[in-house]
Amino acid sequence: MSDSSIDGPTRVYAKPTEGHVSLGRGVRQVLFLVPMTVLFALLFFGLPVRQRTVGLTAGAIVAVLWNVVVSGVRVAAQWERGVILQLGKIQDVRGPGLLYVVPILESVQFIDTRTLVINIPRQKVITRDNVPAEIDSALFFQVNDAQKAVISIQDFRFAVSQYAQAALRDVVGGLSLDDLLSERDQIQTQIGAIVEAQVQEWGMHIDSIRLQDIELPEDLKRMMSRQASAEREKRATITKADGDRLAAQSLAAAAQIMEANPIALELRTLQSIDSLGASPSNTVILFPMELSQALGNLRAKPAPEE
Repeated sequence: MSDSSIDGPTRVYAKPTEGHVSLGRGVRQVLFLVPMTVLFALLFFGLPVRQRTVGLTAGAIVAVLWNVVVSGVRVAAQWERGVILQLGKIQDVRGPGLLYVVPILESVQFIDTRTLVINIPRQKVITRDNVPAEIDSALFFQVNDAQKAVISIQDFRFAVSQYAQAALRDVVGGLSLDDLLSERDQIQTQIGAIVEAQVQEWGMHIDSIRLQDIELPEDLKRMMSRQASAEREKRATITKADGDRLAAQSLAAAAQIMEANPIALELRTLQSIDSLGASPSNTVILFPMELSQALGNLRAKPAPEE
């Protein structure tokens, strides 16, 4: 009887972590092989030669019956719960640890209660402003009620994946491209709340949904790159203009101070001369400021009348 299916052969999972870890197989083998080895040894060596054939035949019948009895032994891992069906009806939820399933009358399906991860395949969506985008995301969820996960939905992994895809398309379809790129956390929370409201009826809890990648058309990427470059140039121009304005204001204030205090102007002149004289390649010619003022006064005087 299958360890991980209640109505057919063992299911082949897409990922190894999605399947039941058959810990009970080794226990069943030990419970079968050890007693049967002892039994056949006793029958073979303990019976006369004429009775060995009858004894071994009886031993084979006992081995078949014992194999049926032992086949009901199951072991559920710490993170697993076994949903027991008895003649098609829900009987119990057992585990973790050793449990027994009555052969023929009962069957078991093991449910992983750890946080499970499903990759939502890349899908195309259209935003509110008619921009196509491809979104790749991942869904993190957990089974809280193993019984509901078995009887309420056919395949809870496939169902929650499909519902998350539909919710993703609905939410992104109501947003503009700018909102899609800037409000990622809010979008993830909104999608998670929509999916959570539905999957609670299936015995599951949504931990989170993460938008891993948003792929845009190449021409749109180039336009956005040019827009970003223009925006940076705009900010650089504004910053430079503000710097020039502040520098002009500072120079004007300094000029007013020097005009009101001639000594400050002379000190500034001496500082300039000192900085020029630091290099041996410069030739500095000093022109007395008093002489410049005297020439200015002579130029300002009116010419004598003849």
